[in-house]
Parts: sequence; C-alpha cells; structure tokens
Amino acid sequence: MRHQAPRSRQLRAAFAALALVVGTMFGVAVAAPAQALGNGLALTPPMGWNDWNSFGCNVSESLVEQTADLIVSSGMKDAGYQYVNIDDCWMSSNRDAGGNLVPDPAKFPDGISGTAAYVHSKGLKLGIYESAGTATCAGYPGSLNHEQADANSFASWGVDYLKYDNCNNQGIPAQTRYTAMRDALAKTGRPIVYSLCNWGQESVWTWGAGVGNLWRTTGDISANFGSMLSNFHNTVGLASSAGPGGWNDPDMLEVGNGMSFTEDRAEMSLWAEMAAPLISGTDLRKATTATLSLYTNKDVIAVDQDSLGKAGREIASSGGADVLAKPLANGDVAVALFNENSSAQTISTSASAIGIGSASSYKLNNLWSHVLTSTSGSISASVPGHGVVLYRVSAGSGSSVGSAHRFLGASSGRCLDVPNGSTTTGTQLDIWDCGTGTNQSFTPTSDKELRVYNGSLCLDASGQGTTAGTKVITWTCNGQTNQQWNLNADGTVTGVQSGLCLDVTGGNVASGNVNGTLIELWGCNGGANQQWSLG
Repeated sequence: MRHQAPRSRQLRAAFAALALVVGTMFGVAVAAPAQALGNGLALTPPMGWNDWNSFGCNVSESLVEQTADLIVSSGMKDAGYQYVNIDDCWMSSNRDAGGNLVPDPAKFPDGISGTAAYVHSKGLKLGIYESAGTATCAGYPGSLNHEQADANSFASWGVDYLKYDNCNNQGIPAQTRYTAMRDALAKTGRPIVYSLCNWGQESVWTWGAGVGNLWRTTGDISANFGSMLSNFHNTVGLASSAGPGGWNDPDMLEVGNGMSFTEDRAEMSLWAEMAAPLISGTDLRKATTATLSLYTNKDVIAVDQDSLGKAGREIASSGGADVLAKPLANGDVAVALFNENSSAQTISTSASAIGIGSASSYKLNNLWSHVLTSTSGSISASVPGHGVVLYRVSAGSGSSVGSAHRFLGASSGRCLDVPNGSTTTGTQLDIWDCGTGTNQSFTPTSDKELRVYNGSLCLDASGQGTTAGTKVITWTCNGQTNQQWNLNADGTVTGVQSGLCLDVTGGNVASGNVNGTLIELWGCNGGANQQWSLG
C-alpha cells in the first residue's frame, strides 16, 4: 500500500512545481531548492573510497579490508576519509527463498556483516551499492519493488552508506524510485548516507536535497582530463543546489588513475572548491607518495569540508580560464584559478570580485605550496596547462620571505636537505626524512635567495650552470643570479638565471625518492619530483 505524503510535503511539491511553471512561462530557468533530507548525515561532503573505477566487478572482502587498513596507515583516515564503499557485483545472482539479497560467498566469505565489522574496527564506515531498477548495471538483482527488504538487510549488516544506481529502471520516474528507498532507509532506524546515482538525469539537483544526501550531476567519470573537465562543467553551475546534508556529486576522484600530477591536483582542487564528495577511486595498495600527498592535503580538504557548506561559484570564465570563489565559515574565501588550456596562462581576479569585502591588504595562502604572499587586491598567478592554483584569501598580510621553512617534496614526502649537516661549500643537496635540523631549514629572502644555517650559506646552481643536470649546492652567499630562486604559484622552484626547476633526480619513479637522492636543475615538466611545499 502506498502511503500518502504528509501535507507539508505535498505543499512543498506544489510550490516547487508552480515555481518551475512560472519560470518556464517567462523564459527563466528556475531551480526551486528542495528542503534538505534532514537525516542529520553528510553535513559536510562525504569522504572515502569506492572500488569500481579501479576494480570493476573484481571486488572482495579481502580487497575492502586491505583498503581499510591502508586508509588508516596512509594518513587518509586522519585527514577525514571514513567511508569504504563496495560497488556493484558484491552479491549472488539470485535472491534467497525469502526474497533477500545474498552476498557472494566466494567474494565475501564473512558476509557483508563480517566485512562491516572489520571496517568498523578500524574506526571507518562501510558503504554498499544497489540499483533503483530490476537489476544492477552488472546484472545482479536490483532493489525496485524490494526497497524495504533490502534496506532492512543493509541496516542489519551494519551498512553506513548506500550508493543507489539507475540501471534497468523500467522507465519509472527517478524521483518515485529514489524516494521509495529513502523512506525504506528511514524506517530501518539506522543512519545511512544516501547517494543518488541517477547520472544527473531529470534535473536531480532540483529535488535531490529532499531525497538524498548527495546526487550525481553527471555520467560516469573516466581517468582522463577531458572526462574530468566535462564533469566539472556539468556541476560548477549548480552551486546553489548544494548545502549541509545535500551535495552535488560530479563522481569519484580519478586521482592516481593515470592523469598527470598537475591534472590530478586540478581535480582535487576543483572538487574541494565545488564542495563535492571526495571519494577516491584508485587502488590505494599501489598509491604513490605523490598521489597520497594530494589526497591528504589537509588545507585543501578544509576547503571542501568547511562548515558553512557553500559550494564555490564560477565568477569568471573566458577562453578556458576559470575563476571560482567559495566563501568559508571564518570569512575567508577559497579562490581557484583553473586553466583548461594545454599551455600556461596567467589568470587574474580581484578581492572585490571574489566578494571578500574591503581591506587595505589581503593574504594569499597557496594551499598546495603553502607559500604566503600579500596583495592590495589583485589575485593573479601563472597557472600551468590543465592546472589549478588554489588560494585561501583573507584580510591582512603575510609572507614566507624572512622566515625559515622546510621544503617538502611531493614525490618523496622527504625534505630538501644538506647532507650530514655539512657546512662545506660545494655540498650537493639531497632529500632526506624530514627532521628539525638546521640543515633542512631554508629562509627565502627579499633578494630571492634561499639561505641555510641561519644565513651563512645559499642555495647555488653550481658553476652558474644553466643546463639540465646542473648540481644544486651550497655556497657562500654572493648575490649572483645563480643563487636567486622563484617560488612559483604552481609549487615549483626555478632558478632565476636558468629558468630550470629544482628537481629530485629520477624522482618520477619510486626508486628515485629514497633518502640521499640528489638535487639538480632540470627542465620543468610538471612532475611531482619538481613540486615543493613549505612546512
């Protein structure tokens, strides 16, 4: 028996329909915001992992448990990731005699409940997958007309998150099918985050907030820049639909799945700026230090997880140069400068354009390089092709110049280092586990020097070399251009004289990132072994 909707819900639906009709009459697209689901979940965008993009149907209990272990050991749990989500193909091909879903006993010998217990023991939460149709996308039993039985199973197994797909939907309107599962989940009494995966169809962003905690705004993402760009374009204009408890979902993060380091960082930046769910789709068992440096950047995650719950709005877009501004709870504004083009481009905006108010000076905190600069109002950066520069802008001033910093390499997780604390001029720098010694403490000066040992020696391009492979050494400070360095907005450090990048030799492979790997100059190539952040 179908229950009649409460009168308040009927009235909200009527007003929403009226708004859409009136908007259409006057040629204006009106998206009447739906009331939030109100289950107290996903007050910030969910963060976690999903197996599908890397494993497809090759999911198993052991994979899920190994991934849970890695989320903890890699620092991802401490950074905020909590959901370990199982996608399609986890179940048997038929329901049991009572009409219940059956976990595949070969893939999940301890059942979903046993897997959930393991995940919960790690302080994490378990997600599962179903489809709002007669079958899942891979052909396993769907939940259409089985909503309450399946919701009861999920709750009894200890599931904390449901991704609900759209395959084999029999042409039934999405809102009808997705609302049925919403109500079934509510009746179980278990808090379960509800993810609507209807591929951005039927203008889900206009009604999704009253039905689920997040809703897909797009089709499936693929691990290439074009696909990521398309999902960005399909989502960025929907900022007004998102808020605490309900989020636009441009699909999983492909970070670590084959795009360049610059493109991976762009996706991470844009998803955070749009207040999108941060769900990793990579094989964390193979994740490099560089990949994990992107997933665990707490300053970028803080933009995504900001309690104000505002999605960034696109305030400028021209010729493939995009500017997004996201207001934050403490009054700061996160600004993303995104270059869709393949070659570097200077992208600019202003304090007034991002809506931060009036001040005599503004501090720009580059959230990837952690370099601080100040501006009187102009916000500008040279952005690499397919890249993003992400600033946190606040009133006031600040500078990295004049303060001592460690330089952390993205490809290694190790610090720029003068070997063995040597004070001998001509010592070639290397990378080493980060410590507190003065041999890892470098001070940028207003003359663009990088001084070490309280200023007694400078970083130096050996022999004033300007060719790839030139050694980077310490030398007595002399003011020459081979001792001048630019701390660039893209996270590179380049020699003023040579234009070449500070490079961890051979650092684009794991074997090139061990303690003692030497530092040299090399042509800038966007590799993670040329990316540095101040600590």
